[in-house]
Amino acid sequence: MDDGRFGLDRVGTKGGPHRGGLPAAVFDRRLSRREILGLAARLGISTASLGLVLEACSTAKPSATSTAAGPSTSTGSHPRRGGTLTGGVSGGSSADTLDGQDPVTNADFARVNSLFQPLAGLDTAAQLKLVLAESIEPNADATNWVVRLKPGITFHNGKDLTADDIIFSFQREVNPKDPLPGATGLVPVDVAAMKKLDPLTVSIPCHTPFSTFVETIAQVGYGNIVPVGFDPKNPVGTGPFRYKSFTPGAQSTFVRYTDYWETGLPYLDELVLTDVADETTQVSGLVGGQFDVVDLLSSSSTGTVLSGGARLLIAEGGGWTPFTMRVDLRPFSDVRVRQALRYLVDRPEMINLVFDGHGTIGNDLFSIWDPNYDHELPQRVQDIPRAKHLLKAAGYENLTLQLVTADIAQGTVLAAQVFAQQAQAAGVNVQLNKVTVTDFYGSSYLKWPFAQDYWYYTYYLPQVSDATLPNAPFNECHFDNARYSALYNEALKRVGAAARADIVHEMQQIDYDEGGYIIPYFPPVIDGYAASVHGLVPSKVGVSLGNFDFSRVWID
Repeated sequence: MDDGRFGLDRVGTKGGPHRGGLPAAVFDRRLSRREILGLAARLGISTASLGLVLEACSTAKPSATSTAAGPSTSTGSHPRRGGTLTGGVSGGSSADTLDGQDPVTNADFARVNSLFQPLAGLDTAAQLKLVLAESIEPNADATNWVVRLKPGITFHNGKDLTADDIIFSFQREVNPKDPLPGATGLVPVDVAAMKKLDPLTVSIPCHTPFSTFVETIAQVGYGNIVPVGFDPKNPVGTGPFRYKSFTPGAQSTFVRYTDYWETGLPYLDELVLTDVADETTQVSGLVGGQFDVVDLLSSSSTGTVLSGGARLLIAEGGGWTPFTMRVDLRPFSDVRVRQALRYLVDRPEMINLVFDGHGTIGNDLFSIWDPNYDHELPQRVQDIPRAKHLLKAAGYENLTLQLVTADIAQGTVLAAQVFAQQAQAAGVNVQLNKVTVTDFYGSSYLKWPFAQDYWYYTYYLPQVSDATLPNAPFNECHFDNARYSALYNEALKRVGAAARADIVHEMQQIDYDEGGYIIPYFPPVIDGYAASVHGLVPSKVGVSLGNFDFSRVWID
């Protein structure tokens, strides 16, 4: 078992989590131009790959959680109604969907967040907020929840939002013949026994206590409410924009919903989202005026964006882009190999090379903003001798691996290149297999032995239901630990985060010791936007462009 010893003392940092093992300055400072050039040379990464990170080193950095020219909201003028906003969105594929309860790619979420809404969601501070619900109340032991809708909300076809739509949405999600991604998280709900108390109120009984019900339905994209009889080919939601046209893998067009329930919103007349295959095309489109906003940039593009007259929105988000190891396949079925690969990573070096120091060092655990995130686990640091020892003990000296990568999110391909170079120090040969986003999310998705992925932030236990339970819809590591699953079920019975803390910490210890994820960092969210665009705010959730909330965006 990896017990985190070897002299890794915990060091506290002001305003942030404990980062054991190295002084905070090692994690927090940005590298100079000379240091980045030296690192790139040592790692065999061309300065062309790093792009204008080097230029940015010699100029003032835009501050995190702000734009380069000040917050987008502080324009000194009032919002203006009208106009069309064009967005160049990354991570789309020919499998794109408009199903409000079944998004997969980053581009899916950009569309879904414009058309549909949940009962409760996460705001830009990664805190719970009520959206369609006026109230959500449990009984004493969280075995029953009562949801009351806000009055006066209609779908895009003019139909009133009612309790029947809540019941239909939950039933559609957990349909045993075709379960959707949110089904695993809703296992405790007794969907068949849901009862309409009045046109706006539903009683939701549970088979067992379900203390994290609100956090679960607040997951980005998976808790959306759709109308009775919903047809994904003719998507009807309650969001600020309604469907006009959609070509999977290419472009979607939405128009303002004039009867939207939030008074005065949205400001835009039309929203056009285009799938863009690579970051270079995104940036050239932004600077050239083809796009008003682009998402998920790496730091190599910041200089081009700024010199081209556009602006940056940088958020230190809680999303994560892990390396994924299938624990049911050799060599990853040996926990010593998984531990060794984690010790190959020089995390500060990786985050400096990929994001110019923005972002947060990771410790192979997800859900960093969760109140029960265990900051006391010793921070992993690169330890080549230890990695070599573990690999030798497992019988995998001179290991060769294929790592599947794609432009699925900010910095993923460059991070893969850095990982491959760092692994050489332990005699591990990592061969990169770069595929298209369409292929990555195609028939082999969730089957890759060693790959990467992209997740937005959500609370820990809902994330577990999505990713690390044996029946989770996106169990890409094929993780199956009986003790872990039992702890999850027990945690759902505890009402209140403090009451669950000891259980969650034991689960996170299992993640830390035995899990299939390498989480070197939580990437910054770097978006670009034209100077004429206003109303954008950074989000800690890891979702671009203020959680893809275009309802409050306006243009000159």
